[in-house]
Amino acid sequence: MSDAPEPAYRFAPEEQPAFPGSPYAPTHPGWRRLGYGAVALLVGISATFGNALVNVNVANLSGAMGMYVAQASWLPAIYVAMNASANLTLVKARTQFGIPAVSKGLLIAYALAGLWQFLSPGFASAVLIRAVCGMTAAALTTLTIYNLLQAFPAKLRPLGLVIGISIPQLGTPLARLIPVEMLALDNWRALHLIELALALGVLAVISALPLPPSERSKAFQPLDLVTIALLVPAIMLVCGVLGEGRLLWWTDTPWLGWALAAAVPLFAIAFLVERHRKQPLLQLRWLGSIDIVRFAIVALLVRLALAEQTYGAVGLLTSGGLTNDQLRTLFAIVAAAMVLGTITAAATLSEKRLPYQVIAAALVIALGAWMDSNATNLTRPPQLYLSQALIAFGTTLFIGPALLYGFIRMFSRGADHLVSFVVLFSITQNIGGLGGSALLGSYQVIAARAHAQALSEHLVAADPQVAARIVSGGAAIARVVADPTLRTAQGGAFLVQAMTGEASILAYNDVFRLVALLALLTALYLGYLVIFQAVRRRRKTTPEITT
Repeated sequence: MSDAPEPAYRFAPEEQPAFPGSPYAPTHPGWRRLGYGAVALLVGISATFGNALVNVNVANLSGAMGMYVAQASWLPAIYVAMNASANLTLVKARTQFGIPAVSKGLLIAYALAGLWQFLSPGFASAVLIRAVCGMTAAALTTLTIYNLLQAFPAKLRPLGLVIGISIPQLGTPLARLIPVEMLALDNWRALHLIELALALGVLAVISALPLPPSERSKAFQPLDLVTIALLVPAIMLVCGVLGEGRLLWWTDTPWLGWALAAAVPLFAIAFLVERHRKQPLLQLRWLGSIDIVRFAIVALLVRLALAEQTYGAVGLLTSGGLTNDQLRTLFAIVAAAMVLGTITAAATLSEKRLPYQVIAAALVIALGAWMDSNATNLTRPPQLYLSQALIAFGTTLFIGPALLYGFIRMFSRGADHLVSFVVLFSITQNIGGLGGSALLGSYQVIAARAHAQALSEHLVAADPQVAARIVSGGAAIARVVADPTLRTAQGGAFLVQAMTGEASILAYNDVFRLVALLALLTALYLGYLVIFQAVRRRRKTTPEITT
């Protein structure tokens, strides 16, 4: 027998990476394609599931950690900031160090941060794991897409992009299916164990079925680190303001203004550095082009509208006294609708149809939000099943085609635009989601105050109905309060409490109408752009008639 080593596999031209840092795409046997698909599903859900568990239980976590909700709200803000800015580093890091080194390094860091939570629980360790989780989630989202690109044959690889970006959207509805009492065992150690298990589980599966190799080359330049060092704290300051503004209130907390004031020069200096570089990290001229600005506006507006589900519907139900454990069926339906939206987006995928898919998604979201706008104090999850399913369907119908549209525009300009596009898309989706909650939350507070003032004008003591309500409220506590004056005062307090609750519900209805209007205007704007582009193309192809 010959001891000569087997010749290295030579990749065919059609198997070359699509851009630097991405893996080769050889032809795989069927079993391996299925394996890559299974890995993508696990990695994609794991990318967002751990942080979603924290987000949906942040109010309960704050009590366990001895903090106010406003303090605990820093945790989602830090995650969003690190997730939005991670691709400033990760895209080039994969090119220079390889996909396995970057992915496994972040997963190991995530696991170590999870272990530290056990050794030294507290706010500092929680901040660290959220920051590492944000960066890891960005890496795992890309890893999901890479695995799906291996699972599909060459002709169907755009489906991998559409499905791959949709899978991580399942993290939040699935997190709401986990019982709170299970997570809260032993001072929330169960939640920390789940995060640790996710990191180790993903590390195991990507080691068991690794991606094909990728081309590695020197990618980082010294000025890249300067830009990253400027933009990361700037984005974190903006996210901190968006996360805390509606809780501490914008005009009552001076440090919010100082944070924004500090972010502005950081952005300005980073802009100047990139503007005058020969090989910039961010292609600012391209990002400022009208086509990309339109794309960013649409992506941001739709993400703002999608905050209706995470803030609006959940806020309405929790204000009525419901907990996560009573929302399981609702979010099981939401998860199923997201899967259906992903299938629909993949089945109808075509480069020519991409704008129409996003228009359809915006209209579906508008319809779902409008259906919610007649809520009352008797509204419960069953009344929201259809509307929230529509919004969930619109979420995954939108995000995949939007990403593919942007990738097509990026590919037409060259691989050096990859960092710019990935960072732009990540910022519109992450900061857009955080900004959506800030916008809708602030609007709800303002609207609730307005409704409370309007309702209070009708609470006149001489009104027989008002007097009867006060008497009935006092009668409810007659067995424990003997003093008639105290009973009357408490009856009046009950009436004010009921009025405040009604004002809050009316404000949520206003929020739903605002979301419906936002989504509808987005669809109309996209429709205008489609018609405008069609007319311009027709004028270019129509020969001029001269006399």
